[in-house]
Amino acid sequence: MTSRYREVYDAWRRDPEVCWLAAAAALDWSKPPSRAFDANAGVYGRWFPDGELNICHNAVDCHVAAGHGERTAIVYDSPVTGTKSRISYKALQREVMALALAMRGCGVETGDRVIIYMPMIPQAIVGMLACARIGAIHSVVFGGFAAKELAARIDDAAPKLILSASCGIEPARKVDYKPLLDKAIALAEHKPQAVIVKQRPEGGATLVDGRDHDWDILRETALQALDEGAESPCIAVCSTDPLYILYTSGTTGQPKGIVRDTGGYAVALHWSLKAIFDTDAGETFFCASDVGWVVGHSYIVYAPLLRGATTILFEGKPIGTPDAGTYWRVAAEHGAKVLFTAPTAIRGIRKEDPDGEMAKRHDLSKFAALFLAGERADPETIIWAENTLSKPVIDHWWQTESGWPMVANPLGLGLLPVKRGSPTVAMPGFDVTVLDPNGQPVGPNTMGAIAVKLPLPPGALPTLWNADERFRQSYLTEFPGYYATSDAGFLDDDGYLYVMGRTDDVINVAGHRLSTGEMEEAVGGHPAVAECAVIGMHDAVKGEVPCGFVVLKKGETIDRASIEAELVRTVREQIGPVAAFRQVLVVDRLPKTRSGKILRRTIKAIVDGSPFEIPATIEDPAALDEIQAIVAAR
Repeated sequence: MTSRYREVYDAWRRDPEVCWLAAAAALDWSKPPSRAFDANAGVYGRWFPDGELNICHNAVDCHVAAGHGERTAIVYDSPVTGTKSRISYKALQREVMALALAMRGCGVETGDRVIIYMPMIPQAIVGMLACARIGAIHSVVFGGFAAKELAARIDDAAPKLILSASCGIEPARKVDYKPLLDKAIALAEHKPQAVIVKQRPEGGATLVDGRDHDWDILRETALQALDEGAESPCIAVCSTDPLYILYTSGTTGQPKGIVRDTGGYAVALHWSLKAIFDTDAGETFFCASDVGWVVGHSYIVYAPLLRGATTILFEGKPIGTPDAGTYWRVAAEHGAKVLFTAPTAIRGIRKEDPDGEMAKRHDLSKFAALFLAGERADPETIIWAENTLSKPVIDHWWQTESGWPMVANPLGLGLLPVKRGSPTVAMPGFDVTVLDPNGQPVGPNTMGAIAVKLPLPPGALPTLWNADERFRQSYLTEFPGYYATSDAGFLDDDGYLYVMGRTDDVINVAGHRLSTGEMEEAVGGHPAVAECAVIGMHDAVKGEVPCGFVVLKKGETIDRASIEAELVRTVREQIGPVAAFRQVLVVDRLPKTRSGKILRRTIKAIVDGSPFEIPATIEDPAALDEIQAIVAAR
């Protein structure tokens, strides 16, 4: 198949207005937009400024109205609880209508905020859609998030209601959410009017009289009311009205509330699921993420449902629930066309199953492609996955702020030639360039700061919650006229982007600017290495020197002194002695966030002896303890 990418991208470049209005026409608007963009509105402009719609209607009701109510909307697969279920679009509509009715009974109105603090269960998706149905703004916070961090988000969003569950289930433990939520509400200055709690069979929670409500009791009351003729309509909102707030950690300690508008987001996700991921109505999409991340918002919930596809909601881990073959089992059993996960998940699977034997146990005949994003996909991981699956493995790059892929290899438009280590090329709407410190574009194959020319396309953040000026200072002032991604890399002669790490991962070794990502690529190519991280540590003479941390493959017997010597020699050969790469530490595991990103900044702080706080999103705090002990011993 010849790729249509260049044709589609060039059409966008010639006339963005025509391009995005055509994409918008695929949705069901209460009031169709007459124009795509208003450059004079908001911080840098606003998309579909005079349009009105409801995203829940587009994600649920319109499919039922079109006669597809019996199609499966959600497959819930929870190996940690042994639970599986399928929810049709018609059943999902009824659940969403009931919760929306119950929320309105708790005083929630259009424009109010609702925090969702839940595990990966269908009620989390129902909660998001119920908010969208009545025009409330949802803010999903990871279930199990620390009380202090949750309290900060409660104070910033000022929710009228919180949706929660009694507990979350991890592979080896149960996490009681309700005590954490109660503590967070006690710490917060803002107090929600009501809390609705889903009591899970694995462990119940104590409800606070006068404030807390049992989810299932409200549900039964609302369902009865619907049966008796009560209405729970979709409320049309302006395209520019917020759909949700998604918090990221800010450098000031104050969380940044990424705002996502309704119309632009709906248009971008509806278009991207087919064009980039080649998934359409009636097909099954498996995004192995969490609804607490942007990936979960975009590609577990909204994009598949907007398109009329089936989405898999997976409550488990890539390894340990029960083994490293669980992703392949889920994809095969439910007929997933595409799996989207983080490179670190594949590295974890590779570590446990280096020969890929577990994938061979499952019928993956319906499986078309593996997409990777979240952090850099090193070539060795891509090669392993290609050899294991005999399917395309597609790296792509985006951020919480962008809402959908900025750079990708668009499967739905026809794949371009693959260059391992590159997420390929910019998607329509994103004019990606690489700048020097003075904001001037650099030539091909020259490292610099990756930036996107304004305006950002539909689906990207228009601002931060109640913080326009912080938005400008955080993203728009470093390079006027551009959105600063804070990532570093280069464009090659063919326009393929290489993302080599965050801009602060480009280290200065005796005046030489070097990419730690390039060093990680060299280290990760060693046959004994499952995954690695390279950080720049302070050096009194050179300013900074690199330090590597590696995890070996399961069953690897090479002694630590030998592997360290081999890796130092490898980097010297591939990058040169200028890299001054002389220190490698073997660890059992690397500290990561729950989305799989390696906590390189925290590792660097430990190595440099700088103060640090344990990130609220950390998956395994014991991994930091191990690094601290090893660094102290050195």
